[in-house]
Amino acid sequence: MTKDKKINQFAKKLVELSMDNGVLSGERVDQVLAGIRQSKHRQPLRLMKAYLGQIRRELARQTARVAAPPPLSTEALAALESGLSTHYDRPIRAVAHQDKTLIAGLRVRVGDDLYDASLAGRLQRLASSVR
Repeated sequence: MTKDKKINQFAKKLVELSMDNGVLSGERVDQVLAGIRQSKHRQPLRLMKAYLGQIRRELARQTARVAAPPPLSTEALAALESGLSTHYDRPIRAVAHQDKTLIAGLRVRVGDDLYDASLAGRLQRLASSVR
């Protein structure tokens, strides 16, 4: 096993230690970082970079980025969070931002998954199928 693989596997284990009931905890992340600083790891900078990358991935998995032309209500965001949390079987937090290029509908990204139910997305798919 290469050094990079070992470091990435160790970083994944550290992310697991940073979780509290399936959700990243800022307090635990601080504790893990303090532990890395105090440890006598041969390559602490590489480990911290790998840990940061894994933290970013985990945050993307726990966050739904919701794009909509008009601002969404808090009730709509709460319903979306509830549905996505049920679908993924883990807590999902929805973050909304306005995107007027969508014309109508929603575009939701959770980690690597993209759900495009927007009019702009439909028009784009239609245009690409005609070519």
